[in-house]
Amino acid sequence: MLTTNAIDTVVRAALDEDAPWGDVTSEVLIPAEAVATAQLVAREAGIFSGGAVFASAFRLTDPRIDVQLFVADGAAFEPGEVLAEASGPARGILQAERIGLNFVQRMSGIATLTALYVAETSGTRARIVDTRKTTPGLRAVERHAVRSGGGHNHRFSLSDAVMAKDNHLAVLTAGGLGLTEALRQVRDRISHTTHLEVEVDRIDQIEPVLAAGVDTIMLDNFTPDELAEGVRLTAGRALVEASGGVSLTTVRAIAESGVDIISVGALTHSVRSLDLGLDIAVLQG
Repeated sequence: MLTTNAIDTVVRAALDEDAPWGDVTSEVLIPAEAVATAQLVAREAGIFSGGAVFASAFRLTDPRIDVQLFVADGAAFEPGEVLAEASGPARGILQAERIGLNFVQRMSGIATLTALYVAETSGTRARIVDTRKTTPGLRAVERHAVRSGGGHNHRFSLSDAVMAKDNHLAVLTAGGLGLTEALRQVRDRISHTTHLEVEVDRIDQIEPVLAAGVDTIMLDNFTPDELAEGVRLTAGRALVEASGGVSLTTVRAIAESGVDIISVGALTHSVRSLDLGLDIAVLQG
């Protein structure tokens, strides 16, 4: 859940970066008593995300600014639709506008892209999930945007689960232990509430990993046919995650292989911000 504290932390840092000593332009050009109304308008269709983050940018800049949200996170919108409106002291609105826009444009872009992936997997068992390939410092808001688009979240941080990838396994088995025995020792050392996921990149690694009692097995860069074979071999003994080579053109075939989870780094690491505009009318008070 995206908390108010998490929102205010990232927004305050962005505001401090953008106006460390105030907005000198607005201070010299805009009368202190001027008031304004600003409408957030969609320039293209999409899925909305980031309403509370958008509002926070104005509230933290000047608590006298009132923000009304006309669509909820996760709602679809069309070009020309008014999504939100801010009204109050003009200087504050002008100072906060870019930060508010930056967040809501990126978050809505993530939500919109996620919704496209979710739509491509309709009718299958596969969940679309994000990865840790997020913008440093913005993971909480970007992952909220994934949920707005109908996707799901992977582990939030390195502290949340044991996830052994190829480099971990190379070190783990360097002392001569077989893969199954090495992973069983890992299972014995962690709490029963700690999720254990292991990545494999070859079919012949699947059985030794499953024999250790893992919770999720990640099949990395497998073809759809190989994924289907991996699902057959796993036979319900663990969740099956597909990773690598996932795009809007490949995700349907990946989902139809029968995997439970498809992780998509592109949801956050290469997304395009949506085209939203802020139309401001400044009035003398």
